[in-house]
Formats: sequence, C-alpha cells, structure tokens
Amino acid sequence: MKYKDKKVLVCGMGKSGISAARLLLRHGATVTLADSKDAPSIDANLLQNNRISTYFGKNPDEIVSDFDILVLSPGISVNAPFVAKARAAGVTIIGEIELASIVCAAPIIAITGTNGKTTTTSMVGEIMRDFTGGTSHVVGNIGIPFCDMAESIDAKAFVTAEISSFQLETIANFRPKISAVLNMTEDHLDRHITMEQYIAAKERIFENQTAEDFCILNYDNDITRKMSEKTAAQVVFFSKQPLDEGIFVMGDAIHIKWGDHSGEIVKIADLSAHMENAMAAAAMAAAAGVPMDTIAASLRNFRAVPHRLEFIRELQGVRFYNDSKATNVGSTIHGIDAMTRPIILIGGGQPKGQDFADLIKHFDKNVNSFIIMGEATELLVNACKANNFADFAVANGLHNSVEMAVSKATNGDCVLLSPACASMDMFDNFEHRGNAFKEIVMKLPE
Repeated sequence: MKYKDKKVLVCGMGKSGISAARLLLRHGATVTLADSKDAPSIDANLLQNNRISTYFGKNPDEIVSDFDILVLSPGISVNAPFVAKARAAGVTIIGEIELASIVCAAPIIAITGTNGKTTTTSMVGEIMRDFTGGTSHVVGNIGIPFCDMAESIDAKAFVTAEISSFQLETIANFRPKISAVLNMTEDHLDRHITMEQYIAAKERIFENQTAEDFCILNYDNDITRKMSEKTAAQVVFFSKQPLDEGIFVMGDAIHIKWGDHSGEIVKIADLSAHMENAMAAAAMAAAAGVPMDTIAASLRNFRAVPHRLEFIRELQGVRFYNDSKATNVGSTIHGIDAMTRPIILIGGGQPKGQDFADLIKHFDKNVNSFIIMGEATELLVNACKANNFADFAVANGLHNSVEMAVSKATNGDCVLLSPACASMDMFDNFEHRGNAFKEIVMKLPE
C-alpha cells in the first residue's frame, strides 16, 4: 500500500496514533488527526506541518467517508458507528500494527495471548538483541509504537512485537515470520462480548502465515492447542510436560526436541521469570535460528520487567511483589503459580466482565489471605463466599490494603499485588498503581 498523496484519517491521539501520523507524513500522506477530546496532548511541531489538519472534540461521523484510509487506535472499537460508516463507504480500515508492518523490512516475531505477553516479548527481545549484536528491537503494545521504529530496523535483524487483541482487530495483510499465542483465558469481554470473539481476534495473528512461517502455541492450554488445526504455519508447541516434539519441562530443566535440536536448554532454578514464558521465548528464538547456547545465556541473564512479578523488598522475612500488570483473572492465577511462598494477595480494581470463581478456586494452591479493594469489591466478596474462601478482608484503597496485608503476613510469607482487575477506578493505569504500591512498600518501617 502506497501512502503518498493518500488522504488518511488517524483516530485516537494516544502514542500509537501520533506515531502512525508521523509515519504517514514521512511517506507523503495528507493526514487528519481525530480525537474525542477537545484538546488532546500533541507535539506542537506535528500540528504545524502543512499536511496536517485536526478534528477534535467529537467522533468523525460527518467526515469519515471523505478519506482513503482510516487508521484506528486500539482503544477505539471496530464496531463504533463511524467505523461502520467508513467501511460502508469503502474506506480502508487498518491499525498502527498493519501500517508499520507494510514499511518494515525486518522479519517480525509477533506475540499475543492473555497473560505473559510483556515478559515473554521482553525476553525474546533480549535474546534477539544478543543474537544480532543489538540491531533487533522490541515494539508494539509493550510501550514503543511500531511506527516509531518500522523503517529503521535492519532487514537482517528482527522486530519483536507484543500485540493485543484490539490491535489484531485492525490487521489486513499483517504476516509475522514467527507468531505466538501464549495462552487464552477470559479477558476483555467488555469489548469482545463473547469468549468466541476474543479467541477469533487472537487467532488473526497467524491468519496470513504460510508453511514458510512458524507458530508457537501452548500445548497445555486447550484453546491454544486447538489453534494448531487452524494455522498454515509450522507449529512448535511448548508444555510443562514432556512432549514428543517441541519445548518442554523434564525434571528440573527446560528441554528441546525439535528439528536439529535435542537436549537441555536451561535449569528452571536459573530463571527469574515464569518457566512458561521462558519456554515460549526459547521456541520463538529457535524458530528464528538462534543457537541454543545464546538462548540459554539470555534466559539466565533475563530479569523480570516492572509491574510483572517484580520483587520489591524483603521486610522481617516477608517478600513483597508488584504484579500490577495482572489485570485479569488468568494473569493473577499465573502470578499465584509463580510464587513459592504462602501468599497474602491484594486484588481488586475496575472489573472487566470476568467471572472471579476460577480465581477464588485457585486459592487452594497457596493463598492464605485475600485483601480486596476497588470497584470490584462486591463481586470479589460474593465470589469468596460462593466458593467457601473465608479469609478475606475489604480495604479502603491501596495504602490500607498494604497495611492489612502486613498485619496478616508472617516470616516466610509473601505479599503479592496481583489485582485481576483494571486500575482505572483509582489510578491512571497499571503502571501508576504499581508505582504507588512500590512507594508504599518502600516506606514501610524496618
């Protein structure tokens, strides 16, 4: 798709929207910026470009049919009325990921799933940087818009992209060399409405792949295992149980048995991240042709990303972990499974249409107490009662939650902030929530 002299409407002035606009200008397009806010925060230099115009303060229903291309930010539903109007008028509708992939010469490793995306993407990114001598880059939903880097990544390097279901809704010809679906559990049903629609959005990551490409799937998740029947790419499974072929756990180590590779990759005890993330990362790196010794060294050296099972401090024998990025039930279960100590769990926030029963049932593993806060309080309390979990308490905000957790914790326990909910009832985003938690914990007296 050529952008020179095309009329493009970019909707949503978040990071990805502004990045998309800049790329389009570099390729000669005429761009209109649209946002429902009256005065979104935009660099004044961008607004001074003579090929830029703005349409702020309302949805672009009246003008959307006048454009060749509509670039939709992931926060805007593809079912919005103005999007339907654009579709009916024959306007090409894409997102920032599609836009960037068209001008990117480097092979793409694309990672999606419900939980573990950021950690796994960061891990793969480090492996690929080690492999290519620093020329590979990490982009996407992890915080760096793909359009910022798309043209600058060397064709002989790799781009590793974390991609959400929202971003996958607006692809057209997007074709990664290596795709991965890490797992599938309930999430974003406030947007996708049904689990079937959520799964269908995730499956788009491999819809344009061919037999020359690779698709990495979690064998232990029923939904992702069945995806192997739907992709034309070469499938590589990973599993916590031994497999005839793939990446798997055997004894105290992660092993590989695939293609020319066979043997132990790394000891589980040498990992700081969850072993499922490490297995998925190893599978993608192997598919990209990275030597096993490079994969092993990178996995051993990797350190957890902020807000994802992030160790903060130990105080009087109690360890504190920040897992603020766990905004759904499956992600919190993932965090619970990663802990080796009895847990005082802090959860709650803005609910996302999930059923909390599975979370409470998982407490049998090692959750001693549950401190509940935020808008989801009533839902979580009812779930505790319905599933016979009695050791819960309701807190008035995050500071009070930490105070209550400290009063319950004893030497050898851990306090885990893993909310299973969005943060917007009390915080700007999960980073804001996680940073607030870290600040509170660091101020606790010795």
